[in-house]
Amino acid sequence: MAGLKDLKGQGHTATLFMAFLYFDMSFMVWTMLGPLSTEISEALALNGYIMSASEKATLLSLPILSGAILRIVLGFGVDKLGAKTTALISQSIVIAALLSTYLQGDSITYNQLLIVALGLGFAGASFAVALPQAGQWYPPKLQGVVLGIAGAGNIGVVVDFLFAPKIAEIWGWNTVFGVGAFMAIIVFIAYLFLAKDAPESVYKANPKKLSDYGKLLKDKDTWWFSLFYAVSFGGFVGFAGYMKVYLMNTYQADMSVFGLDMLNESNVKVIAGYFGALCIFAGAILRPVGGNIADKIGGVKSLYFFYGMVVCLAVINALVILPFFVAIIILFLTMACLGMANGAVFQLVPQRFGKDIGIMTGLVGCAGGLGGTALIQTLGWSKGAFDGYSAGFLIFAGVVVIAISGISLVKTRWRTTWGVVAGGRI
Repeated sequence: MAGLKDLKGQGHTATLFMAFLYFDMSFMVWTMLGPLSTEISEALALNGYIMSASEKATLLSLPILSGAILRIVLGFGVDKLGAKTTALISQSIVIAALLSTYLQGDSITYNQLLIVALGLGFAGASFAVALPQAGQWYPPKLQGVVLGIAGAGNIGVVVDFLFAPKIAEIWGWNTVFGVGAFMAIIVFIAYLFLAKDAPESVYKANPKKLSDYGKLLKDKDTWWFSLFYAVSFGGFVGFAGYMKVYLMNTYQADMSVFGLDMLNESNVKVIAGYFGALCIFAGAILRPVGGNIADKIGGVKSLYFFYGMVVCLAVINALVILPFFVAIIILFLTMACLGMANGAVFQLVPQRFGKDIGIMTGLVGCAGGLGGTALIQTLGWSKGAFDGYSAGFLIFAGVVVIAISGISLVKTRWRTTWGVVAGGRI
């Protein structure tokens, strides 16, 4: 297995670093609305607009939805314009969305925020640009470690939850967008000068066509993997986006367990952000662990375990009234299992679709984003319809059970067909 030392003298280090930084910054921006949801809601209320639970869910899910769809769009952009040009165009749109929000501040309307949310989707689609750009510079034997480095940028969502609520408490919620815009501009300038597209002598482009996508969409395994990733990554990004809303709505009055009732309301928002960051960190950091476990015992067995744990944890969250501290443990374990399941899914995908991994990454990644959108909407509907989240957690558990049933349906066929020659454990 290749390691960091094997990268010495290979590829283009500056491009690899900028791909990571671009993806990290983008992932942070993509999920920015989540940790600021309470502050934004209060700002709109001061202007006489009270967001319903479903409207709040729509606002939080729009960046996830647009990011999912735009992954395919930016994938075509990489083929037609090159990764660097596509990234610069995408980053420009994101910077414009951040600056416009900062300048409007408390005068911004809900409909304007929806447009901003769509713009932030370009940040979520950076996955389709950063990873191919980094990977194009390196030989096949180093793709695992290279894509692991570039893909580690999903830790950006943890940075959001750690710092955004505190900045909002001190200087106002819109200042977070101003800080984000400043950081994005710095990354844009560095990327402009340091990142490079791989020359033809290193990487020969093989542009994708719509017919290539159509061909794979006719393969039933594409749909199975899309379901599995919609559950794992969709669960991760959905819970991440909705985490602060859930904690504030469910446990704000119960934080006396930690003596937090003695704090003012602004501090409670910050503390909720810290606990949210802890849970999200588990899912972000443990993805490679899930892939490693899948390498050792097989992706199918790994997904059985990870998904089974998620079902149990979701049902506990739905049916048991948990103290705040216990709820955090349950959420931490849930996010950890979802993160490891992400790694397990992508232990299987390259073995089945090795020759079409670029297209499959786009399709499966899109499905993951759609899954996250659906989860946020389900939680918002549950809160609006029943003034609680039990129904939302039970529905999610039911979808995971369907995924487990799907694994049972395909495992024998997989192991006796493509799994025989895949080269890895199935």
